[in-house]
Amino acid sequence: MDFILNHWKDGIEILILWVGIYQIYRAFRATRGARILVGIIMILAVVTSLAFILELRVIGWILIHSTLWIAFALVIIFQPELRTALAKLGSSRLFSFSKTQRLEFTGVFASAVIQLSKKRIGALFALEREISLKEHQDTGVILDAEFSPELALTVFFPKTALHDGGMILSQGRMAAAGCVFPVSQKEMNDRTLGLRHRAAVGLTEETDAVAVVVSEETGAISVAINGDLERNLSEEEFREMLEAIFLPEESQDDEDVQETLDSEDHSIDPSDSDLVSDKS
Repeated sequence: MDFILNHWKDGIEILILWVGIYQIYRAFRATRGARILVGIIMILAVVTSLAFILELRVIGWILIHSTLWIAFALVIIFQPELRTALAKLGSSRLFSFSKTQRLEFTGVFASAVIQLSKKRIGALFALEREISLKEHQDTGVILDAEFSPELALTVFFPKTALHDGGMILSQGRMAAAGCVFPVSQKEMNDRTLGLRHRAAVGLTEETDAVAVVVSEETGAISVAINGDLERNLSEEEFREMLEAIFLPEESQDDEDVQETLDSEDHSIDPSDSDLVSDKS
């Protein structure tokens, strides 16, 4: 008991540090920044060890007095990752319009995506939530139109002026089309992923938006959320996923949704040419 009374603060500090390190790991894993961070840590570890073992006083002095500059350098190097993390931290990750409106919208939207899938018309949607997609809207053409399957099919029909870009949906309306989304730079196991899918993952890495992709080659439906991509969803699975994301129970959040999805297998045959020639 004396030990606990004297060191309970140490336990709290260890817990806080562990949570912090784990969250940093989650934010940086599978990103370009992860490689840089590993490289910096390895270099510093080797140089520090040599300076300590061989008693290299000059190098040791430089390391001690350059700590502040190293910290500034890390902030600059990892600015994109830090920006994304802070943006998501301030997000409640919920649609701001009513549950009735969300229910109606998800039904109409699911029908539109399924129609695109059956006709094998390639499409890329971004569903805005708490983090604004205004900067991405500015890269496309402003529509500000009520969402409808007919209009969605018209926009993404091959050879039309806006079919190559992404469509942003905000508050159940078509905010803009022909938009350019950031392409993910993280390592992906499947080398056949095309530009539409990488753009969907890239956007959801930087914002809390949900991206939906329809493959032009196979009609396969994919959903990206929080930088993770679920591919080859059936019609039923796609509808269930939309409901799980936008019509959650009181106690359910995005992590619960992700755990449910991870338990399902949506793997595809590596020989599948889906998106090798995807015209994105």
